[in-house]
Amino acid sequence: MNTHLHVTAWVLAIILFIAVVILNKSGKAKGAKIVQMILRLDYLLILYSGGTLLSYYFNGPQMGEAIFKALAGIWMIFAMEMISLKSGREEATKSWWIQLVIAFILTLILGFGRLGLGLLP
Repeated sequence: MNTHLHVTAWVLAIILFIAVVILNKSGKAKGAKIVQMILRLDYLLILYSGGTLLSYYFNGPQMGEAIFKALAGIWMIFAMEMISLKSGREEATKSWWIQLVIAFILTLILGFGRLGLGLLP
């Protein structure tokens, strides 16, 4: 159940993030601000569900990898937030996009490949 909540929250976050970037690029600052606030609420859901999943790995053989995945997930949230803010101000976002891609790849490899989150309740 927690795994499904976490994955659903991430999918929703990615959709909302894309919407914020598109709204910022099209000059609709008010709409982007509203969607960005909803995205920030979704970040809280991600952090809660991710923390719950992380607790399953404490004292286990994969604890280090789970902590690294959690840090990569937080890095991804931070990169998404910085891109959202900087695209609204029309500042350069290239370095944040690169960081987002790296964090996303690390999170996917660890979450679905190494840790096997689908096996948890």
